[in-house]
Amino acid sequence: MAVPLSILDLATVDPGGSLRQTFAASVELAQHAERWGYTRLWFAEHHNMPDIGSSATSVLIGHIAARTSTIRVGSGGVMLPNHSPLVIAEQFGTLAELFPGRIDLGLGRAPGGDAHVFQALRRDPSAAESFPQDVVELQQLLGPEQPGQQVRAVPGQGTGVPLYILGSSLFGAHLAAALGLPYAFASHFAPNALADALRVYRAEYRPSEERPEPYAMVAMNLFAADTEAEAQEHHTAALRRRVALFTRRGLPVSDADADRVLASPTGDQIRHMMRHSAVGTAEQVAEQVSGFVSDTDADEVIVAAGGTTPAARLHSAELLARGWGLTG
Repeated sequence: MAVPLSILDLATVDPGGSLRQTFAASVELAQHAERWGYTRLWFAEHHNMPDIGSSATSVLIGHIAARTSTIRVGSGGVMLPNHSPLVIAEQFGTLAELFPGRIDLGLGRAPGGDAHVFQALRRDPSAAESFPQDVVELQQLLGPEQPGQQVRAVPGQGTGVPLYILGSSLFGAHLAAALGLPYAFASHFAPNALADALRVYRAEYRPSEERPEPYAMVAMNLFAADTEAEAQEHHTAALRRRVALFTRRGLPVSDADADRVLASPTGDQIRHMMRHSAVGTAEQVAEQVSGFVSDTDADEVIVAAGGTTPAARLHSAELLARGWGLTG
């Protein structure tokens, strides 16, 4: 039986495009993904990145949930060191009351930006050290009220918003296993520890009331098109964009300059970061995703649909759904 498929929407701001266009494209993607049979659609918290528009993650989740009916919408993830657990419990508790049974709360330990972002957020970089304790506090604020509890999340208390631990190293695997929570690995950009993290997570998993069995989600990049050549073009464009991100903090880089970087050892590193990518036609990407599931024994795959335009990203998600058998 095929595992569920979900979408990580990177809320891409295209060159020459606007944030309003980005959010409209996210709505269109979510509505189509719902109709095609995808399980969930997630946004990630990033700051100070001109080509990603999902910094106010909970606000965007509410915007999308209000314009869809059944697909789950959530964070992949909220960077908890940037916030107090109470504020996140209240935000996602509000979302859960507005859209019952449809909200996910994925949690990450990274800052979602650099040291300047931490300063602008009025946060201390050492906040990441309390991530395990903050996750437990958040669980309590979203769970049933306990006798003598002094602080309650209103809304939030008793909503039981499902938590997911996100990670790209063994740290998150150990934590998700210890807390009996589902685990999502960021293999779409950090593939190195994937096999070890999944092994640790499953070996150490402590069953919880909500999750008696471990549940592992893995991420892939997706570049699907009507022809293999077109899909390869989208993949190459994504590699060039990654060069711009690494070399000039997202500022434009000419194709010729990007290709020179891609021909260097730095280019090898960038390609390695994106090695878990499905590239090709509907049938080809479905076969590649299926192979990734077999290699990882994943319970779910979440794909970051790539393409040079919103229409190309939408079509990429449609083609995988077709190849996977989600649509008629």
